[in-house]
Amino acid sequence: MNDLQLFFAQNVESDIVEEFVVSERFKNKEGKAVSWKIKAITEAENETIRKSATKLTKGKNGIKVPETSPEEYLSKLIVASVVFPNLKDAQLQKSYGVIGSDELIKKMLLAGEYSSLVEKIQKTNGFNVDINEIVDEVKN
Repeated sequence: MNDLQLFFAQNVESDIVEEFVVSERFKNKEGKAVSWKIKAITEAENETIRKSATKLTKGKNGIKVPETSPEEYLSKLIVASVVFPNLKDAQLQKSYGVIGSDELIKKMLLAGEYSSLVEKIQKTNGFNVDINEIVDEVKN
């Protein structure tokens, strides 16, 4: 195999899924904390998420400039990365009294748990910087 073939799609690890205990509050029948499954996403998927969290706003002299909502971006990143539990499940959403995966994740988790999940998802996706740096980057 020549060096270039090392980069061919079939030779690259692409299905990266990690397990992570987001909270000790979610327990199985034996009373053990349940692990969530988190997958890595591609930059193409990340770009789609970033664009969906970006709106045009009026800047100086009425010029429209793109502005990304860091909260919306992170929420959508979580939804795209969490494999288990299925955040899109209607019954799960109904049990929390919400409609939509973005709203569900905010209702399910405590603030610190949410932050821990965001941090784990960023690491899984290859972001090797602090969450605040990511938020600042998204804002710009």
